[in-house]
Amino acid sequence: MSEQFFEKPILNSPYAYPGRHWELDPDGQPTNRILDNRRRSDLITPVPKTKKQRQNTKQASLLLGANDDLSTTDQEYNPTPIINEVRGYVETWRSLPNPDQWLVTPETARLLQHWRHHKFEGIRPFFCQIEAVETAIWLTELAPKMGPRVAKFWAHIKGANEQANPELMRLALKLATGAGKTTVMAMLIAWQTVNAVRHPNSKAFSSRFLIVSPGITIRDRLRVLMPNDPESYYRSREITPPDMLRDIQSAKIVITNYHAFKLREKLVIAKGTRQALEGWRGDKVQTLETEGEMIQRVMGDLMGQKNIVVMNDEAHHCYRERAQDAFGDTEDDLKGDDKSEAKENNEAARMWISGLEAVKRKLGISLVYDLSATPFFLRGSGYIEGTLFPWTMSDFSLMDAIECGIVKLPRVPVADNIPGGDTPKFRNLWEFIGKKLPKKGRVAGKALDPFSLPVELLTALEALYGHYEKTFHLWREEGIGVPPVFIVVCNNTATSELIYKYVSGFDRVSDDGTETTLENGRLALFRNYDDFGNRMPRPNTILIDSAQLESGEALDKDFREMAATEIEQFKREMIERTGDIHAGDSIDESTLLREVMNTVGKRGKLGEQIRCVVSVSMLTEGWDANTVTHVLGVRAFGTQLLCEQVVGRALRRQSYELNDEGLFNVEYADVLGIPFDFASKPVVSPPAKPRETIRVHAVKPDRDALEITFPRVEGYRVELPDERLEANFGPDHVLELTPQLLGPSTTTNQGIIGEGVDLTLEQPDDLRGSTIMFRLARHLLYRKFRDPGEAPKLHLFGQLKRITRQWIDGGYLKCTGGTHPGQVLYPEIAEMAAERIKAAITETLQGDRPVKAILDAYNPTGSTAFVNFTTSKELRWQTASNKSHVNWEVCDSDWEAEFARVAEAHPRVLSYVKNQGLGLEVPYLMGSTPRKYLPDFIVQVDDGRVTAEGEPDPLNLIVEVKGYRGEDAKDKANTMRSYWVPGVNNLEKFGRWAFTEFTAVYEMEAEFAKLLSQYSSEAVQ
Repeated sequence: MSEQFFEKPILNSPYAYPGRHWELDPDGQPTNRILDNRRRSDLITPVPKTKKQRQNTKQASLLLGANDDLSTTDQEYNPTPIINEVRGYVETWRSLPNPDQWLVTPETARLLQHWRHHKFEGIRPFFCQIEAVETAIWLTELAPKMGPRVAKFWAHIKGANEQANPELMRLALKLATGAGKTTVMAMLIAWQTVNAVRHPNSKAFSSRFLIVSPGITIRDRLRVLMPNDPESYYRSREITPPDMLRDIQSAKIVITNYHAFKLREKLVIAKGTRQALEGWRGDKVQTLETEGEMIQRVMGDLMGQKNIVVMNDEAHHCYRERAQDAFGDTEDDLKGDDKSEAKENNEAARMWISGLEAVKRKLGISLVYDLSATPFFLRGSGYIEGTLFPWTMSDFSLMDAIECGIVKLPRVPVADNIPGGDTPKFRNLWEFIGKKLPKKGRVAGKALDPFSLPVELLTALEALYGHYEKTFHLWREEGIGVPPVFIVVCNNTATSELIYKYVSGFDRVSDDGTETTLENGRLALFRNYDDFGNRMPRPNTILIDSAQLESGEALDKDFREMAATEIEQFKREMIERTGDIHAGDSIDESTLLREVMNTVGKRGKLGEQIRCVVSVSMLTEGWDANTVTHVLGVRAFGTQLLCEQVVGRALRRQSYELNDEGLFNVEYADVLGIPFDFASKPVVSPPAKPRETIRVHAVKPDRDALEITFPRVEGYRVELPDERLEANFGPDHVLELTPQLLGPSTTTNQGIIGEGVDLTLEQPDDLRGSTIMFRLARHLLYRKFRDPGEAPKLHLFGQLKRITRQWIDGGYLKCTGGTHPGQVLYPEIAEMAAERIKAAITETLQGDRPVKAILDAYNPTGSTAFVNFTTSKELRWQTASNKSHVNWEVCDSDWEAEFARVAEAHPRVLSYVKNQGLGLEVPYLMGSTPRKYLPDFIVQVDDGRVTAEGEPDPLNLIVEVKGYRGEDAKDKANTMRSYWVPGVNNLEKFGRWAFTEFTAVYEMEAEFAKLLSQYSSEAVQ
């Protein structure tokens, strides 16, 4: 039997924070209503609950804020109330309209406005990311200024740290898996660094950072936080405005993994030699490096620096375990695999926090930012597992991320056809198979039979695989170049080896050890052998021990034996890919397997075609495979903390493109064997059609001859002539007043009863034509022809009146839909009119007083060479290798694809590029509002002109492809023709430039040919 599911979940915008909790009915069950301090909604359904439950599964007493159905008397999973109190203060502060009221530095205010309102080329920061940084800013810059009423927050943080880790001051920011913690780290670094550079005497800010990760994978991925990295987030993700990039260069950043804090042997001595050296007195020979030597090795550029800020990525691995007491569990309280796991966790946590404490003693740490999706104490830490770090001050939970669509939607079992059970069997598979699986380690002597796995496990594998198979074929039909990924998370190496052999195949040795026969994998798509018994050149299934690989140490002997065949295959593949017969010799085994694991689902990489990953332990945090569609848990899950961590490995989205409604399309991850209780609404539906993601980039060095460079313009300077002003009006200088631009000209108001009334616009009697002309001319004089800080040029007023009259009398002010000419004096509309008149005047300026463009002082030149982004947009054009430096043109409309065809077909086109991820921005005014215009294309054409040296002098043609032309399109065109094009040409540094628009798709080819013919004729003349 199955639950009645909703057709599809209702997901919110990733840029609007939910901030909700479920309302409970009188029986304590979630209703279909959510509670919110800003709004109420009946549109969100409750989290999926299993159909079969015992009656007394709820907590015995009410916990504060514990209406998430997770907290119990033994474990509180909810954020503490102080987080919500801080959030209220931050929300009130955020709503202040005037930056002068924010009580932050001008640099911080600039960054906040940039993050909130800048039009980002790629994905703009999610609300949750901005909120996390806002919380840190509020606590750092505002809270100390607000007196006793908010002093309790820092008192709480200091008290929590004093109890848990007295040598450090830590502040935790909780962000769900897939919510973009790396971006938050970049924003924090930018905020701290820019303020530290511009306020060098302030102790509140620092430009020295130590970033600590839980493994090599994340350490390597965090290189994007280095200012000089080619993919630096500050530039590629536009984390900072261009004028602040120079300040970011002042940051000193060291990125390491916590394993580096382990004291290393300076001298390797054999056991016998050590005994001889120590002698009969037993004096120990000290070969370990000292704490100071370790810090000197790890800290690099930060040696000798003070006021260091630390950022812990996946910070739940960093804690100081506490002694056993009445409220917590320690290692000694656990048994079996749980005790071994707790011991490993505590050793890692001890190494991590001890390293930071050493840095604090030797150098000095001002503050530690903890970032984690699950900042909870782990099992065996001495705290109840799942207890939130008490210094957590911002919380964006996985439930929030699911509602916003930032992550995939996990689907879990809610019913099955087995009567009488408390929960669906595959909801918590371990309950039925745990005692039937081998203990930790490989069993000596006779090998275990993979076909002897518990039947419940085999059934679960087959059931989940059946859905995977449908998904796999759907992806193939849609032409997706990589397969979906199925992951199995096991409890130990023995279990993982059995499952790996069962799904991929293995050689069975006869009882007498003389013969081997192939037992091919039982799941066809995961087989590593073909139908003839030959091992495939590229395995479909891999076996991974992520804990070993992330430490950077040598592989365990058992695991090396298990993975020996895969290692050799990947070495051969490296030789084939590189053409270097020694390629496999120059890389150690753990680095090779780590490369495979970290490139699962990535085109052109070793792990590109992997379909199934069998993990010996939980796949490492930071594993960023976004093609995972199915997860099977084969281990114990004591609390929701571990469930969230494991399921989180599958929740990274494939696509971050917004749909037509401005939301993310829902993506799914199907989960078995993990008792995950706070997924959103499950949906019975066929596998969703995937969206192929491609990389758009400059093809180097093959197409470097097609590179196009362009100026990055920030503004314009116009020198007015002393003599007579003239204006050259054209169609783009028309301003049409319409109800769409101004609002309705007729409005009907109707009460509950009685007669209604029509409200219509009437022109005031005192607004004659001469009055309108006079006021508009005055607006021109004071707003458009007046230098900052100087008196108005009153001698120009007569000429501006004459030109304004020409504009009005010439029919360039049109009124339709009941509007009237007097409305042109509305300030915003007057700005639009004045800008059009000024553009017409600027077009006539010639001679020695030209328009000149003002370039970006820090980054004056852009190039196609820097294009590098990914997209899942389906409308795209694969460019010709002899016409474009960039491999794909991502189209916003069919018209753009048609223009790409036209451009590639014309013989005079030397090169072209779509302005997507290119960075060509044209500053213009829409009324009084400064905006940025992104033209569609740059086309480099040969119009026959040559330089004085006889070299070809191509024309750079900026092309706009547009159907409907609104008023903003006219402002853009006027800016291009009157300011940008002449301003750049007058610089004489970037070649010749021109601008054109195409507004008729069926005539585009003929118009383009006619235009180029015209340019060629002018060149001949």
